[in-house]
Formats: sequence, C-alpha cells, structure tokens
Amino acid sequence: MIKLKNFVFNPFQENTYIVYDDVTLDAIIIDPGCSNSLEENKIVDFVDEKNLKVKYLVNTHCHIDHVLGNKFIKEKYNVPFYAPELDIPLLDNLIDQAKMFGLNVSKSPLPDHYITEDTRLKVGESELRFIFTPGHTPGEYCIIFEKEKICISGDVLFLEGIGRTDLWGGDYNTLINSIQNKLFTLDDNYKVYPGHGDETTIGYEKKSNPFLK
Repeated sequence: MIKLKNFVFNPFQENTYIVYDDVTLDAIIIDPGCSNSLEENKIVDFVDEKNLKVKYLVNTHCHIDHVLGNKFIKEKYNVPFYAPELDIPLLDNLIDQAKMFGLNVSKSPLPDHYITEDTRLKVGESELRFIFTPGHTPGEYCIIFEKEKICISGDVLFLEGIGRTDLWGGDYNTLINSIQNKLFTLDDNYKVYPGHGDETTIGYEKKSNPFLK
C-alpha cells in the first residue's frame, strides 16, 4: 500500500514528500526543500527508520523552495533525478534565486531525465504518471497515482488557492487553464497534496476555490 510522509521545510514552509510502498519499501522523494543539516537529517532518519529504498528524486517544478535539497538527496541516495525541461533555467540560476532571499545554497545537479506526460515510474506495485500543468512555472508537472487517487500538485493548486503567477515564467491564464482542463478532469475524490499548506480534494476545490468559480 502506498503511504505518504510530509515534511515542512525551509523559510518558505514548503511541503517535501516521501511517497513509499509499505510492502516493498520502495520510495520516491518529491521536491526536497531541506535547507540545512537539521532538515536533511529528518529525511535520512525517516528513510532509515522505515528501511526505505529510495528509487527516484523528482521536482514538480524548480523554484528555489522546492529544490534546495536536490544536491543532498542526489548525492546521498545516488538515484535518477527527474525534472521539467522548461524549468532548467531556474535550476541554472538557483544561486541567484537564493541571493534574492538572502540564502546561501549549493548549485543543484541537472536532471538525469526530463519529465514528459509519457513518463511512468514505479513505486512498489503502484505506478505514477505526470500531467503537464504550466502557469506557475513554464514547465510544472503534477504527479498522479491513479490507483490510489492521489495528486501531488506542486504549486499549481492549493487548499482554496492557486499558485502565484507573478514570478519568472508565470502566467495566470495558463495556470487557470491547467487547473480547469487538466486537474479538474480527475475524479472529485482525488486527494490533493500541495507544495504548501494542507491537503484538499479535487471535488472540494471545484466547489470552494474562490479563484476557480
């Protein structure tokens, strides 16, 4: 059975997710926002406690708060790294992004593989796929576990909110189109785990999200 562990990391209060199969113990780390050794150790301690086998590192998009731990996770677990090709300029300019917020960071590695809508990854007996949902960034993807009806939405859709579009590469109309024509085609009972804040469901956001009525 798929299980999900959430850590809230860094000054931006970003949600880092470890999704794992509790039988095979295969795991994927999504959007590692760990920004110091204390936060890094929380991931390592959890992985060790559960005896997880980390198989992949994935970025839904490449804003600074979602990629601060890329270098650490890549080096610690030596796993394939997946990220959106259209967001590579953000990774290339990570140090400049950090300076804007008074942070010192290490340069992120570049991905081993670019995400597409044809990408399929296995976590134990479960398969995950990606849907292209630009607007917050040019390249963002949401992660879908169809069998479990789970959507990890990055910074596309939040509980009663949507991603910012005033940052580099953002576009409001593109974001709304991504939500309405991609995410809102999912079943209402899909659980949505966003990049910040609490979980929600597709059905609730269709009814209650003030940006999408």
